[in-house]
Amino acid sequence: MKVCVIDGKKFIWDGNEYGEEKAQRVSDDYRKNNFETRLIKDKGKNLVYTRRVVKEIDLGNNPI
Repeated sequence: MKVCVIDGKKFIWDGNEYGEEKAQRVSDDYRKNNFETRLIKDKGKNLVYTRRVVKEIDLGNNPI
């Protein structure tokens, strides 16, 4: 599953399967970069799902 909704929020799978410790380290790294994360076990595999809310869009000097 590439997308899941948890508590009304959409999270996207990062596309990798991890061991338990590695999944926790990867999740921590994502959080350091302002992502929300969820660790999900699926058929014995550890998956990391992430989401980040866009707070500002910089369009620079490009007119729309």
